[in-house]
Amino acid sequence: MKKHLTVPLLLLPGVGYLLVFFGLPLFLAVAGGFGLFTLNAESRFTLGHYQSLFTDRAYRDSLLFTLYLAITSTLFSLVVSVPLAALLQLNFVGKAVFRAIYKIPLIVPSIVAAFLVLTLLDLGGVASRWFGLVGVSLPKLVRDPLAIGTLIALAWKNIPFMTLIIGGSLASINQDLPYAARTLGATPFVSFLRVQVPLALPGISAATLLVFIGNMAAFAIPNLLGPVYPLPLSIHMYQNAFELNEWGLVSAMGTFIGVVSGLVLLAYYALTNRAQRALEGRK
Repeated sequence: MKKHLTVPLLLLPGVGYLLVFFGLPLFLAVAGGFGLFTLNAESRFTLGHYQSLFTDRAYRDSLLFTLYLAITSTLFSLVVSVPLAALLQLNFVGKAVFRAIYKIPLIVPSIVAAFLVLTLLDLGGVASRWFGLVGVSLPKLVRDPLAIGTLIALAWKNIPFMTLIIGGSLASINQDLPYAARTLGATPFVSFLRVQVPLALPGISAATLLVFIGNMAAFAIPNLLGPVYPLPLSIHMYQNAFELNEWGLVSAMGTFIGVVSGLVLLAYYALTNRAQRALEGRK
């Protein structure tokens, strides 16, 4: 009997921690979306919260806007981070200083980053005044319909994070492989694209996944820089929780964000497994 209890008892601290601090909140969030265990109403099963989420125009536009912010900012950050990580693999004068400077956004809180973009790009801001000296009028970049200021602030925060992860993946690649490709006639660009990027794909996809999930739940930056309409789900969650006391709807929104993030996670595993099989097939 003692031998049968040894393994469960050894697993109990870790598994118990996950169940209490991860499993229980997740269960309550999902159940709350269906009207169960909500803070402000009698526990009663209902699909009304999800019906409101997908049929109410304000919430439906919010869903699409949230996906727009998450996808666009993640793709833009990725396009910048991959060549930046590749550049940091090279040796050049001032590399140490550059490596320190590009990491600065990592220590800047999101609300501070939003205020920096607001001060720089808002109408009457620093950039507007500078361009005004030469007769150039900047378009509206803060609280604009396309959320350009929001995308810029999110990318500014995310690019260093993605670059660190992707750079680590590139640095772990055996440098004999790109050199071998060069001896076979590949240009540096082709060698990077056909050899290094596939090998670094697990790190690239992991960085993309983490940034996308963070962008799905971004609050401070869209709240300060985003348009008045539509609002991202994170702001609707705050308003419904603390202004309207609609905790069931808040749970439904949170569950939707979690489901989308889970689907992206599954796509990440499928992509990395496919890449791994392709690499094994080349050997």
